[in-house]
Amino acid sequence: MRESIENFNDVLIMLDELLKEQSHFSWYAFYSDRVRQVPFFLNVPDENLVEYLDNKILQPGKALDLGCGPGRNAIYLAKQGWEVDAVDISPEAIKWARERADEVNIKVKFILNDLFELDIKESAYDLVYDSGCFHYVPPHRRMTYLEILNHALKPNGAFAITCFKVGGKVGGSDLSDWEVYRQKTLKGGLGYTNDRLSCNFGEYSVIELRDMLDIEQPNSVFGTSGLLTGLFKKMIRCANGFDSGTSTNRGCQY
Repeated sequence: MRESIENFNDVLIMLDELLKEQSHFSWYAFYSDRVRQVPFFLNVPDENLVEYLDNKILQPGKALDLGCGPGRNAIYLAKQGWEVDAVDISPEAIKWARERADEVNIKVKFILNDLFELDIKESAYDLVYDSGCFHYVPPHRRMTYLEILNHALKPNGAFAITCFKVGGKVGGSDLSDWEVYRQKTLKGGLGYTNDRLSCNFGEYSVIELRDMLDIEQPNSVFGTSGLLTGLFKKMIRCANGFDSGTSTNRGCQY
């Protein structure tokens, strides 16, 4: 590998390698053992996502599922009438997701790729859903993540997320951004608080931000209070500022 820094992308690649060198974890192998007792291996959707649709907060459109894993949320959205693209970096996850979709005769476009290498048409999606991907995004990649999100979503589009909370029972390290690089690790995934999560998506209007509900299994939905859930709306830029969809509206119209 060429080890020189000539542009901003070279800095990102260097930091990727700095963290990767300290980790022996592989998403390629993670999904190969399907009987492993992993909570999100269950074939049911997130309880918060079901709430958004049941309460008509989200209406069917086109959705992008980031880090789709075995496809449980993507398949649920497709069953509810959404056109769904779903991406994951793990070949085993994509294979498993396709098998699940075929079993119920549901059409989802599953994409094997790194989310940072996606070729996305501008304003292509009404919803971007991230269940368990963002907390593995290192600090130096957050800006790129936000660029992808802003590029992918339509005006007034929705972004929904579940992620580790700090000290949660399923994970969530309490590291500052600088400490990530001092220790050269995410310690299994970064934890967030409500304030920290909303701050990261500060240009979005907060619709809902809460702990995920604990759901005893077996059940038709998945939930654990070890995760935070958030629903955000993309604000509209205009000559007078942002239309946030809240009382801070500066005069733009939806």
